Amino acid sequence: MDTELTETEAEAYVGEHCFTPSRPRLVGVELEWLLRLADDAAAPVEGELSESAVVPLVEGGPLPRGGRVTREPGGQVELSSHPAEGLAAGIADVRSDLASIAEALAGRGLVLDGDGLDHCRTPALVLKDDRYRAMQAYFADDGAAHTMMCGTASVQVNLDAGEAAGVLGYRRRWLLAHRLGPVLNAAFANSPLMEGRPTGWKSTRQTLWWRLDPNRTRPAAEVDDDPRATWTRYALDAGLLCLRREAPEPWDAPRGLTFRGWLRGECDERPPTMEDLRYHLGTLFPPVRPRGWLELRMIDAQPGEDWMVPLALCWALFDDPAATVEAWEATEPLVDADGRTPWSMWRQAARDGLADPLLREAAEACFAAAAEALDRTGVPDSARAALRDFTDRYVGLGRCPADDRLDAAARTAGREAPA
Repeated sequence: MDTELTETEAEAYVGEHCFTPSRPRLVGVELEWLLRLADDAAAPVEGELSESAVVPLVEGGPLPRGGRVTREPGGQVELSSHPAEGLAAGIADVRSDLASIAEALAGRGLVLDGDGLDHCRTPALVLKDDRYRAMQAYFADDGAAHTMMCGTASVQVNLDAGEAAGVLGYRRRWLLAHRLGPVLNAAFANSPLMEGRPTGWKSTRQTLWWRLDPNRTRPAAEVDDDPRATWTRYALDAGLLCLRREAPEPWDAPRGLTFRGWLRGECDERPPTMEDLRYHLGTLFPPVRPRGWLELRMIDAQPGEDWMVPLALCWALFDDPAATVEAWEATEPLVDADGRTPWSMWRQAARDGLADPLLREAAEACFAAAAEALDRTGVPDSARAALRDFTDRYVGLGRCPADDRLDAAARTAGREAPA
């Protein structure tokens, strides 16, 4: 049975497990997709159909190439790839597993949709387990939570934390992730509409996250001699989202209680355990999250096979030593005198995408560096072609996928306007 946890033990655990030093070699991706009817994209997918189509994929265990399927609270489908030895293997695995998912869903008249935000259907909670009920209660005062939980989708790239020191060291990769974060959010922004209307943000999905609870959704302070200490403070000082209890008791956490407060006896219920801490770490949602490896969580979902573009870009910029140096130099104009990525830059990326001149210039340099790295390493032609095509369609023009959606919405509005 799990024993009572002390504050010292909690700090030691987070510090030891958030960054696992190793030479970068593994790559993974988590792809969230909205679920739609093949013959009516604007119609809701009823809970019974969603469950009968997706649950067998969830309960069937790993897919042929090792990926696992989960069902998100609004019925979104998520594929979590098996960690792969390099980009080529990772892309091959995901393509194969996605094909298996698409085939199974097609038999039920369903398709995967790569929008970052469901802009034409009312979000509905279809997965009503204890965790998501507690999340609803925690965020009860903000309607954005319901949309975020039930109507958004993203691409999450997972990379090794890095070596103990050097250009590929975990300290530098942690900083690089925060320097690149706004660039990635801007380049792949794909959620500008809500209820069919522009929101004023190119990445409304990311903006919704930030509105919820800044102490668990905004970036951790990234300038520190020891990012382990930074993350430990962030994690323990975040509010407690869930307090797990035996059924049928709800998991609602006491208002205003942080995990550190729980460790210090500020809760009348049972003391926390190590398992509670592990669970709590999975309820933190900053754009860069260390879980032993690095999770890059600021990227909107992408249509079709464009998911491989952020995967290839990040793999190149983080794991190729020369591209890493170029990415660091390209993002120098985005940081302040202390080397910190200002909060204003994150907001600007979500609002303007690559229409912002500084972000566009940094993105152009980063995409060029990644293209050269991919050519050097002999990755599949499909990945190199996808990166070049995305650069031509968007980055080189100062655009992002959100601009296509805004253009289409404007054309539709023009056709619907009275003569």
